[in-house]
Amino acid sequence: MAAKNLLKELNLEFEEINIEKENISREKLLDMAGGYTVPQICINEQFIGGYSELQELHQNNKLMSLVNNE
Repeated sequence: MAAKNLLKELNLEFEEINIEKENISREKLLDMAGGYTVPQICINEQFIGGYSELQELHQNNKLMSLVNNE
C-alpha cells in the first residue's frame, strides 16, 4: 500500500499485478524479479526491489530519472 501511495502522490501511473489472482508462485516471482516478497517493483523493465528501494530512489532524487529513462 505504501508503494502505491508514493506513486500516486508523485502522479505516476502504475500497473498492479496481483500474484495470487494471476497464479504466480513465489518461486516464479523470485525467478522473474529476483525477490519473492511483495511488492516487487519494475520500472521500465528494470526490477528495483520493493518499497524500501522505491523510497530510497525517491529520497535520493533518482526515481524520476529512472522513470524518464535518463
